[in-house]
Amino acid sequence: MTPDRYPDNPVLASAWRGDRIESVHRGSWCLVDSSGHVLEQAGTIEHPFFTRSAVKALQVLPLFESGAAARYALTDEEVALAVSSHNAEPCHVETALGLLARIGLGPESLGCGPQPPGDSDARFALKSSGGRPARIHNNCSGKHAGFLALTRHLGADPARYLDFESESQVLVRAAVAEMCGVAPESLGRATDGCSAPTFRMSLRAVATAFARYTTPDGLAPERRAAAERVVAAVQKHPVLLAGRSKRICTALVEASGGKLFPKIGAEAVYVIGVPGRDLGLAVKMDDGGMRGLHAVVIGLLRRLDLLEASVADALESYAQTTLRNWDGLVIGRITLP
Repeated sequence: MTPDRYPDNPVLASAWRGDRIESVHRGSWCLVDSSGHVLEQAGTIEHPFFTRSAVKALQVLPLFESGAAARYALTDEEVALAVSSHNAEPCHVETALGLLARIGLGPESLGCGPQPPGDSDARFALKSSGGRPARIHNNCSGKHAGFLALTRHLGADPARYLDFESESQVLVRAAVAEMCGVAPESLGRATDGCSAPTFRMSLRAVATAFARYTTPDGLAPERRAAAERVVAAVQKHPVLLAGRSKRICTALVEASGGKLFPKIGAEAVYVIGVPGRDLGLAVKMDDGGMRGLHAVVIGLLRRLDLLEASVADALESYAQTTLRNWDGLVIGRITLP
């Protein structure tokens, strides 16, 4: 297999030690509207990349459009969890277990692998109780519970729900493609860390999808209702989107008062829809590192006037603009172009 030539993207963030640059983080980003018109950009935005967990809000759409969410009376908490990458705090685990029980399945039906909780208190509590990391603790268990609800509603085999050509995943792939404005067969695909299908697309495509999702005037009635339900659920329950401890997605929803609809993906992917403003922002850092990603996301939100200055200041800890060592001494900084 011949690998694609990776684009020569610009430096989006620099890490300084003293008065010298020690490391750089290259990447690309774009701000678009729901028609796909690019308002601002840096780097190569048409190069396809795997979106990982950043598109969970798109993957959940068939759960509503099929009637499964209504049939199983999904709560707002369960809806928020279905698009989450969570810390496996008690609220996350209990919500996932509740949905699974209502569709007649247990946590052993989850196809995502066992993973230690992302929250340190939850990890300590699990270890202290003699428990072991399980599938329910996987940060994607909410998405998987949603997939299983869709599968049950379709009368399909739960054991096959992650197969690329299963009844549920065919619907998921079609919804993702439609929102991104591409043909389903054009989506590159592979297996994600949680064993679910993941899709490869351009920054412009995924940013366009989030602009459409959060300003859904042009969507079909059923899809518009689904998108509005998901956005409202996340606005009401931002902790279920990620977690209480050092999670930038939860922090952005809370600090903005629900004016941002964000989602992170592994390997330094970030997508944000701006409800009611017909805007979608997508960022990909070439090195897959979260340090550069967080700094760039906060910096862009500030520069593009998507966050008030006081709110951006309150989120500065995620940007790590000041670097300290273990003794608390300032040893450097992160700067943006």
